[in-house]
Amino acid sequence: MRETANQFVSQGWDVTVVTIADESWERDFGLDHTLSERVDPRVRIVKLPLVREDLETDIRKFSEDRALRPTQWAAAYRKKGMKEFPEPIYGGWKADLEQAVERIHRERPADLVVATCVPYVNMAAAVHLWETHKVPYAIDFRDGWSVDVIDGGEAFAADSPSGVWERKVLSQALSLWLVNDPIAEWYRERHPDLADRVHVVRNGYDEDSVPARTRVPDADAGLTFGHLGVVTSPPRILKAVLDGWRIARERDPLVARSRLEIRGQIGSGATREANAHMELIRQAQARGEAVSFGGPAPKAELADIFASWDVLLLMIMGGKYMTSGKVYEYAATGLPVMSAHAVEHDATTVMTGHPLWTGAFGFDEEALAAAYSGAAKLAVEASDEDRAAARAHAAQYARAAQLGPAVRRLIRQAVPAPEADGSSGTPSAAPGTHEVEDLSV
Repeated sequence: MRETANQFVSQGWDVTVVTIADESWERDFGLDHTLSERVDPRVRIVKLPLVREDLETDIRKFSEDRALRPTQWAAAYRKKGMKEFPEPIYGGWKADLEQAVERIHRERPADLVVATCVPYVNMAAAVHLWETHKVPYAIDFRDGWSVDVIDGGEAFAADSPSGVWERKVLSQALSLWLVNDPIAEWYRERHPDLADRVHVVRNGYDEDSVPARTRVPDADAGLTFGHLGVVTSPPRILKAVLDGWRIARERDPLVARSRLEIRGQIGSGATREANAHMELIRQAQARGEAVSFGGPAPKAELADIFASWDVLLLMIMGGKYMTSGKVYEYAATGLPVMSAHAVEHDATTVMTGHPLWTGAFGFDEEALAAAYSGAAKLAVEASDEDRAAARAHAAQYARAAQLGPAVRRLIRQAVPAPEADGSSGTPSAAPGTHEVEDLSV
């Protein structure tokens, strides 16, 4: 999303980003301000006082109903969210989002709206400006809505409330961006009359997030295996990964001398680092299995973190419709990558052809143990040429290379061709530093 905004600014557009207050982000998943620092200073940011009440942990702020009947309160809260838009929790934000974009449009008439999901209620704001002021819009769908990216298949029927809304939104959209080819194909088959509007725009990686060079492994001292990313997969997946690590240490002297470091966010809201995943890590630590957890990693520190590791562990749930956001950075580091995900997975598509990839073998602990040993062997035997070839393989997924063409194509759709008088046809960018409008009060 940051790259999308920056790309529009680089093309001469005046960009306003509508988001929620920092406090709301903190309550949910937290914030990484090293990411915010890299937003083009010409981007205007409007922060809305929208919040998830169900993530409130201060019991002094609970209603009597929530305090006495928390389960029933939670069910009613989700049902209330569905009244305006078919999305529990976030559906209730619809009116506030519509009012916000209406006000912004009155102050600075919009030429284009890009609605990024999730939450999907963001699409309602784009539709509102189209229906009231005929402002064209595009949907940055990422994983899609009607496809179940975890288990595969249909998430909801075409004639359900969600299905009706999805069809309404897509039928008027200029363009639909999806994160990989399987999801894009799903939408082309589900909406064949809109197939030419469907485009694959992969997440990609920031080039300053990967190290320029990787360190030389010290086999005698042991290797450092590292996993970086949000851990949201079912606990059984982490258990299989840790069991495979334990078995590999029992059988392979090199792995036995090595360490496994886990960095990233584990859980969200009140369950951050207070869940079954953390208990599995603590159990492995108690058994003396050289497993550690270092917490979330600021984006500005990623290159240094990658430079301190010898092998990358890519642990992801889902199947062919799922793409990890981290797989692109992993591929670009020049380090060996050990996969812990389904064989039929979009990460396999990204990694196929990577010279330092172990391949994917699912979550069988014996297969994972062998993969740890294979990755360790790759680390100590990889040449400078192998590492350079790995980086070259990933270069196609640089974020600017993915988002730049997509933004330029969308601009051509949204803005008429320049007139003969030489006018550019694109709105002018506003100079200056970040203009942040905080409506939290």
